[in-house]
Amino acid sequence: ECLRVDPQGSLAQTRHPPELGSKLVHPWITTDYAEALLEFITPPSQDPDFPLQFLDQIHRFVAARLPDELMWAGSMPCRLGNDLDIPIADYGSSNQARFKQVYRTGLWHRYGRHMQTIAGAHYNWSLPMGFWQLMQDSCPADQPERERISASYFGLIRNFLRYSWLIPYLFGASPALDDSFLQGRTSDLASLPGGTLYGPYATSLRMSDLGYQNRAQANLNVSFDSLEAYTAALETAIRTPDPYYQAVGLRQGDEWLQLNTNLLQIENEFYAPMRPKRIGRSGERPAKALALYGVEYVELRLFDLNPELALGIAPEQARFADTLLLMCLFRDSPPISCREQAENDENKSRVATRGRLPGLRLLAHNREQPMRPLAHQLFDDMQPYAGLLDLAYGGSAYQDTLSRLRERVDHPELTPSAQVLEGVLRQGSFLGYTLNCARKHHAQWLDHPLSEPEIARFEAQTAASIAAHHAAELRDNGPFEDYLARYFA
Repeated sequence: ECLRVDPQGSLAQTRHPPELGSKLVHPWITTDYAEALLEFITPPSQDPDFPLQFLDQIHRFVAARLPDELMWAGSMPCRLGNDLDIPIADYGSSNQARFKQVYRTGLWHRYGRHMQTIAGAHYNWSLPMGFWQLMQDSCPADQPERERISASYFGLIRNFLRYSWLIPYLFGASPALDDSFLQGRTSDLASLPGGTLYGPYATSLRMSDLGYQNRAQANLNVSFDSLEAYTAALETAIRTPDPYYQAVGLRQGDEWLQLNTNLLQIENEFYAPMRPKRIGRSGERPAKALALYGVEYVELRLFDLNPELALGIAPEQARFADTLLLMCLFRDSPPISCREQAENDENKSRVATRGRLPGLRLLAHNREQPMRPLAHQLFDDMQPYAGLLDLAYGGSAYQDTLSRLRERVDHPELTPSAQVLEGVLRQGSFLGYTLNCARKHHAQWLDHPLSEPEIARFEAQTAASIAAHHAAELRDNGPFEDYLARYFA
């Protein structure tokens, strides 16, 4: 994800460029919450290098079609005006398009529009069916295949929640923000003249309480102990009225304010560091698709955009994630108790807000322990899985990546958050630093245009998306109320 901004770094007020195709149906180029929040999607691949190569092509295609705009380089947004000055994404007039827009309108009423301008990188990860067949052959289980695979993925997720604090420490890149993002709220961050706020030891303010955290969801009690418990909790949440959201209202005349007045409008509103996912075979809702067909992949949601990098992310992040997730899969993963969940949440908060603090302590097994030995132990535990991946792909890229990243544990000045904060302080403002990075990256993309065959491929997909969009608007024109009723049936 990345925001479109004007050359001075202000949020773009323009509509999604038509040269990029239809954001409703384009498989690679769309928008997320705000109209200006671009979202790029790479196709699935078993080649570890493919996602970033394709992401680079998307950036070069888009940059050439933004003559008067830039792609903002950081996770935390540019200077924002009044909340109402942030345009909500508009997808068209079909029921499918209205559904997406009304959902985002509901997010505005529930959390504010400024929260819909934060950007990040999500990493979708799965194992091939051949792996699960080999696991069954070597470790026979009585469960049906769908249940066995889903149980393994949920075990992975629970372990990830235990160890995920390591990701913002190693890769967090949002230690500062512009004070306009707070929309008048107070904070205990340090400040610079001109409106920059920063945490001297912060790693990822995006993942802190200041960032995209739906505190209203704290009492949902969504359990990751099993597929059944998880989907049941989400089903309950999208069907349980909430007094505050009822007060907001469902409609004003013909204008829809939200999809419903329940705890969650839809399952995607539930915010978590990692989510189990399944693409429905017949357009089912996420929870229903999971319940029917089981987990297909997991979505890791903790990566900040590093302003120093043209793509915002580095190859080492995928290699680290592959290694960590394999360890999480194979390691014993008991249910998470209420006490342990509180520990996991507190550890993530401590690392996000003061992860580089000398002597930082985290919670483990109901007692405080120094962070660095805990981090080194995790690196030791991941080492065999890095060796497995190197054996699979050839070379030593995974083990080399672990060795380099381990240095950041004892040398926090090597972390992206430390380097970004140094750049902000040197520049004198978060806005100036991030805008300079955006300008540099934009020039780099324009200096290395796509080849003619690559351009032709993207333009063909753009044209196909526009045709599909028009077809959807001609086909999908029944009453919106009926469309919603069918969706939630």
